[in-house]
Amino acid sequence: MFLLSNDNSYLVPIIFISIAAIIGVLSYFFSTKQKIIRTLSKLPIKQIGSLRNNELTRFYGKALHVKEPLIAPFSKRKCVFYVMKIEQKKSNGKSSSWRTIVNEEKIQEFFLEKNGDFAIVRPSQNPKNYVSHLVIDKKVNSGSFNDPSPKFKELLNHYNIESEGFFGFNKSLRYSEGIIEIGEQITVAGVAKWKRLKEPIEGYSYSKIAELESSDKQKLIITDLPNIKSKKRF
Repeated sequence: MFLLSNDNSYLVPIIFISIAAIIGVLSYFFSTKQKIIRTLSKLPIKQIGSLRNNELTRFYGKALHVKEPLIAPFSKRKCVFYVMKIEQKKSNGKSSSWRTIVNEEKIQEFFLEKNGDFAIVRPSQNPKNYVSHLVIDKKVNSGSFNDPSPKFKELLNHYNIESEGFFGFNKSLRYSEGIIEIGEQITVAGVAKWKRLKEPIEGYSYSKIAELESSDKQKLIITDLPNIKSKKRF
């Protein structure tokens, strides 16, 4: 009986570790990033001139602004898409966790350019017609022995966030930012539609332009993830 009980004492932690490992693997597999990579890898990379109407396709090119670009909140870089997050570390007894204070995402219509050919992408946030994953390329933080930089403090003030607590100690805060910068090489997948241009585009001599759209069954996919291999290439 003692040996059986002793053996069972090891069983519970093993079960918990196994469950945690399974949850971790499933979370990774079904994350937005991995779903985007799997979907894009099944789509052929095409040149704009070879796009056919109503064809779900993937295109890789340079992001260019259609109108006045967005400005990223912290880095102040010109862009057509940015996501940013401000989090604060909260302690609860022996454990602590990060709580999101601000989670902001802004996007505008933009061109994709490749070898002088153009396509246009018109993402919408309401209703949201796209899924995306941006590489986080700016991070800053502050804490008890780490004062926020003047630039970080200016950002916090903009969002009405105090950098210090009741006793004058710095709060544990962190900021992350990902953007699609003007001129950055990105990947977009969508349903191709050829449309007549209402206004000419500088450097583009054709009267029609390809537009990548969403459909009832397929949202636009937008990402700046590098080196996503395709199983087919046309």
